[in-house]
Amino acid sequence: MSDVWMDGGCICGDVRYRVSAKPMFVHCCHCRDCQRLSGSAFAINAMVEATNVDLLQGKTETIKVPSPSGISQLVVRCPNCKTAVWSHYGLAKEKICFMRAGTLDDPDQVEPDIHIFTRSKLPWFKLPDDKPAVEDFYEYDELWPAESLAQRNAVFK
Repeated sequence: MSDVWMDGGCICGDVRYRVSAKPMFVHCCHCRDCQRLSGSAFAINAMVEATNVDLLQGKTETIKVPSPSGISQLVVRCPNCKTAVWSHYGLAKEKICFMRAGTLDDPDQVEPDIHIFTRSKLPWFKLPDDKPAVEDFYEYDELWPAESLAQRNAVFK
């Protein structure tokens, strides 16, 4: 990889990574699993092709976590502090990294493109008026920008 979009890492500093491309799309996920895994009201996942993510320092461990879809989620963590730095979901397997936005060095640069699984969002959280929100998931073709959709489709060729 030649370009640098942003670096990130775990809380103890053992794991450092570099992302060379801007995310294709960013989800703010309000599902119960993301709430449980993050210990918060939601998780913000920035989707990046795995070929655009380099591990700069340390080693990671991958933990298989069940999901309602029946296709397990793979959570990639620091083996020391257990910070989840990214995940791999569903049919994308390990081709797409769902970067945990809070592990980026400048998470202010990552704004959700959509709020998903809002049927289980916590009642005190107000969804923004300027972003799409769906009760479950959505069709990629309907919401992703053309360039991002082309990137995603290329991953599956």
